[in-house]
Amino acid sequence: MCGIFGLVIDNDENISSNLIKKAVNKLFIFSETRGREAAGIAINTGSSIDVLKQAVSATSFIRSKKYKDFFNQKMETYKNNKNNIRTSIAFIGHSRLVTNGFQSNDSNNQPIITSDLVGIHNGIITNDDELWEKNPDLKRDYVVDTEILLKLFRKYLIEENDIKESIKRTFDLIRGSASTSFFINNLPLLALSTNTGALFYIENKNFFAFASERFILQKLIASTGFMSLFGSCKIKQLNAFNGLIFNLNSMTYELFDFRKKLDKENIENTNKKFLKSGNLLIKDHTRSVKDLKRCKSCVLPETYPYIDLDSNGVCRYCRRHKRFKVKGEEKLLEMVDKYRSQDGSPDCIVAFSGGRDSCYGLHYIKKVLGMNPIAFTYDWGLVTDLARRNAARLCGKLGVEHIIRSPDISAKRRFVRKNVEAWLKRPELGMIPLFMSGDKAFYHHARKLRKETGIKLVFFCTGNMIENAPYKFGFSGIKDGESDMVLTGIKLTDKIRLITYYMKHFLLNPSYINESLIDTAAAFWHTFVQKDDFLYLYHFLEWREEKVVNTIINEYGWETSQDTKTTWRIGDGTAAFYNYIYYTMAGFTEDDDMLSNMVREGHLTREEALNKSIEFAKPRYSSILEYSQMIGINFEETLTKINSASKLF
Repeated sequence: MCGIFGLVIDNDENISSNLIKKAVNKLFIFSETRGREAAGIAINTGSSIDVLKQAVSATSFIRSKKYKDFFNQKMETYKNNKNNIRTSIAFIGHSRLVTNGFQSNDSNNQPIITSDLVGIHNGIITNDDELWEKNPDLKRDYVVDTEILLKLFRKYLIEENDIKESIKRTFDLIRGSASTSFFINNLPLLALSTNTGALFYIENKNFFAFASERFILQKLIASTGFMSLFGSCKIKQLNAFNGLIFNLNSMTYELFDFRKKLDKENIENTNKKFLKSGNLLIKDHTRSVKDLKRCKSCVLPETYPYIDLDSNGVCRYCRRHKRFKVKGEEKLLEMVDKYRSQDGSPDCIVAFSGGRDSCYGLHYIKKVLGMNPIAFTYDWGLVTDLARRNAARLCGKLGVEHIIRSPDISAKRRFVRKNVEAWLKRPELGMIPLFMSGDKAFYHHARKLRKETGIKLVFFCTGNMIENAPYKFGFSGIKDGESDMVLTGIKLTDKIRLITYYMKHFLLNPSYINESLIDTAAAFWHTFVQKDDFLYLYHFLEWREEKVVNTIINEYGWETSQDTKTTWRIGDGTAAFYNYIYYTMAGFTEDDDMLSNMVREGHLTREEALNKSIEFAKPRYSSILEYSQMIGINFEETLTKINSASKLF
């Protein structure tokens, strides 16, 4: 489980900033054995409680420039305050093993800030959902279970006007394990509590330290020279069902057993006025996705390529947007009539992935246009079982022949793995499309099937401008990428830019020069060079998400994903992975493009789109795990490397 720790240094002690920093860093490193997915710290200088956290290992965290600058700044504040009236300096830190709440969202990492409290927690609260339901007056902001602890502490602190009583009442309610520590705004106190005994502390009149395990404190003493500086450093265990209130002014503490009835005459009584004063001293220095500036008209963030927000906060994509115009059903009927068979024999081929657009497209072509299609799928090994089931549903009910072409799937997955491994060595957002290049043979096999069957008309259920996502090319240095949602429509100059960009990064990262290179080159040829003579369905039909999704669900039992509320790309095994990368490094997913276009087209309000953006951005861990297993990469190691990559915010 997670590692938590704390350190308090008396301001009267002649101890250097370097030694304090060394001690805190050692506590981080020694606690890292208990969790490496995220790290964070809160520093109480007396004038403020400042928080910094990141979704990286503790080792990476303390090596980062952000942490070093943050720590040095707080130590400078401490030095300046030592010459004035001031308390000690106090630290609480956390090294996280993820149990709930995705660590790519730093709001779920610790320390957690809730109004007047800043706290850390090791353990698992098993009845947190129940506690939220029973306390509707408490607003839930995060997924992590630590939040309910802190909000209950605060609730009862206000009601009881007593820290010990608030801890007692909270632990009376929770189920599971919890070892906690928290600061309170405007109060020179540090509170510890545990129902398992998984907290140890050093008894010394000049400093105070605690950690999740005895050995962490033993190593701290041995590696910092605290013994020679402070004398005896006796390590004690905070017993199960016990709390400790440490006074940052007097450097004294009080122990209590929260199973027993507590004495109300508590010298550490808090004051309701402090909690209700609004004089908050808590500052979060962690920049997260929620801090990103977004277009005032749509939901695209400032990290989006070539966004160019104007003085009114409106992006260039909104400023230049013109309502999408489709060619219309009449024009579509005119084009397909000449291919229509008179005897019921197949008269068209429908490129069919099992996703929402192609499922609705197959329905429309068969039921509305009255054509006799053959459904065609190119299964390159990263089509999900969900997509296969949905494809079967549609073809079975419509009575449509389904032809599947598949390459050497083990080779395809190996190619993807090699490119993912290469990417992880040098993360670059513009190189992510390389992970999907293997599926572009779809176009090639559609052309082959046309020759094999003699059927001239080939539908691709694409061309939906609502789903236009130019950022994928934007990160490669191309300002305006896809043309009418047709990859083959990209301008020659952009094709040259794309080739140049990839060649540059192949040279910078030779790991890309592997056995997948021929397959990637073939994908480029099939997609961007070969003649395009397909019919793109959504160039003719207005796309309405509600109509599309309701039709395929109600008429065919089309299955949605259990790990996301979006219905876009749920049949694509790669989507969950690359969207996790984009969100972690740039603060958005491809859904933000779709939602922004829906706002521009009047399908959604901006507020509706923002709410959906937050919901759709939640990492699809089960899908990412499935993807990792399919291509043969280590799930945890890969996510850790992604989380450690440089961010655009």
